[in-house]
Amino acid sequence: MRQVVLDTETTGINPQLGHRIIEIGCVELIDRKLTGKRYHTYVNPERIVEEEAIGVHGITNEFLADKPLFQSVAQEFYEYIKGSELVIHNAAFDVGFINHEFNLLVSKIKPVEEYCQVLDTLAMARKKHPGQKNNLDALCRRYGIINSHRELHGALLDAEILADVYLLLSGGQSALLLDKEGGDSGASGRRRISSERSPLNIVRATEVELQAHQEYLESVKKSAGTLVWD
Repeated sequence: MRQVVLDTETTGINPQLGHRIIEIGCVELIDRKLTGKRYHTYVNPERIVEEEAIGVHGITNEFLADKPLFQSVAQEFYEYIKGSELVIHNAAFDVGFINHEFNLLVSKIKPVEEYCQVLDTLAMARKKHPGQKNNLDALCRRYGIINSHRELHGALLDAEILADVYLLLSGGQSALLLDKEGGDSGASGRRRISSERSPLNIVRATEVELQAHQEYLESVKKSAGTLVWD
């Protein structure tokens, strides 16, 4: 199963008012394991970034001046996400912007929903933690994920953090994530095991050991009268 954890930064909050994508960050999961394959790009939006938006992500108009236009990166981005399940926090926002950008192209690309499944972690969190704050920072605190290094939002950093949040939110063990480079990810206080390590050996009890265990339980039952775990 291939999943792409995705985040974007934009010039504002509404593409219908002419706002555009300025950054895309993605990390890849295969069978719930990080592969180390990422997609990241900044985009010149061909318009001014609102001051309020700059206050959130810190990406200035001057910084974006020499970055590629969306039309230059659209096909590569499409090829990266095609056929995957997209994991996005507040998916309607990001998918709306991506579809808007694809629709502006001379050679239009179809809406994301036609070739990707979309999983909204905000909807998942609201269902699992009703009545609580479920933004990314709140979920990091709830699941013990260290994100103190994040002073501003950034698409790639947020995608990496969201990968940790998603795996814990959906019942996975962050400590068992596979990171191609191994070692600490920097986004979580939990250590990721290298994908280069050999598989863990599974050691099962022998028939003799099982019989000895059962005999021990019987002796405990005789002296205690009952076993709460029997």
